Amino acid sequence: MAADSWRDEKLKSGKFDVDVQLVKRLIAAQFPRWAALPVWPVERDGWDNWTFHLGDRLKVRLPSAVGYSEQAAKEAYWLPKLAPQLPLPVPEPVAIGEPCEDYPCVWSVYEWLDGEPTTREAIGDPVQFGRDLAKFLLALQRIDTRDGPPPGQHNYFRGAPMMSAYGAEARRSVDALAAVIDAPAAHAVLDIAEAAPFASPPVWIHGDIAVGNLLLRDGRLSAVIDFGGCAVGDPACDLVISWVFLEGAARETFRMSVGADDAMWARARGWALWKAALALANGSASNSAETPPQRVIEAVLADSRTARG
Repeated sequence: MAADSWRDEKLKSGKFDVDVQLVKRLIAAQFPRWAALPVWPVERDGWDNWTFHLGDRLKVRLPSAVGYSEQAAKEAYWLPKLAPQLPLPVPEPVAIGEPCEDYPCVWSVYEWLDGEPTTREAIGDPVQFGRDLAKFLLALQRIDTRDGPPPGQHNYFRGAPMMSAYGAEARRSVDALAAVIDAPAAHAVLDIAEAAPFASPPVWIHGDIAVGNLLLRDGRLSAVIDFGGCAVGDPACDLVISWVFLEGAARETFRMSVGADDAMWARARGWALWKAALALANGSASNSAETPPQRVIEAVLADSRTARG
C-alpha cells in the first residue's frame, strides 16, 4: 500500500494526525540541539506509531493512539537491558519526549538502524531467514525475566492467553465469515487453542513479529525493531509469522528451529486465526508484503488438519 494511502487508513481509523510540522515543533521545543536537522516520514510506516527520519542517523516515533502511550517508556527502560543478549541489533533509545499541548503522549528518539523492510523478493535465502528468525526468538526467550512486564493493555495482551483476551472476538469474526471460510473448522482451531493452556515459566516475547519490524541487509535478517509489544508471557504469539509470511521450506525450517511443542503451535494457530479473521471481517488494510488474511486462514486450517492427522 502506498504511503499516502496507509496514512489515510490510519487517520480514518481515528489515529492521531501527526505530520512533519508537528514533529519539528516538538523537537525544537524539547530537543533544541536537533532543531536544525531535517525531518521527513519513513517510506513504510507501521500502525502503532508515526515514524520520521531526524537527520541521517536518528528517527522519531510517536504513538498513533493513546492505547500505545506506555510503549515508549517501556522500550527506553528495557531495550538497553535486552540488546546485549540478542544476536541481532535492536533499536537504541537516545531520548524521551514528553506530552505537551500539541501532542498527548510520551514519544521517543532512537538511533537509526540501517536496513530495508522484509519482503519475499528482498530475502536472499528464505530458509536461512527462517533459521535466523528462530535463533533471535530463542535468544530473547532465554533472557532473565526478572521484573519484566506481564502482558496487559500496554501491549494489547500479547503473551496472555489468547482465548481469554480475544476468543469471543475471534468467534464473532469467524461467524461473520461463514459464507467465505470453513467456520466449523475455524471454531475447532479455537477450541484446540483453548484446550492447550500455557503451562511453562513465562519468557520474554517481542509481541509483534511482523515483516515491518524485521529489517534486511544484503538479503539477510539484520535487525528487529519495534519492541512496544514486548512483555513476559507465552511466546505463542511470536509464531504467527509462520502463516502470515513464511511459506514452504522457510516455514518448515522456522518450525523446526524454534523448538515449540504441539500445544504452543495450537495456541499460535489461535492467534493467527483471530488476527486474520478480524482483519477479513472488518475489511482492514493489510501489509502488501504479507499473505492476505483469507489465505492466512486457509493455511492455518490446513495446518491444523495436518497436526490432528
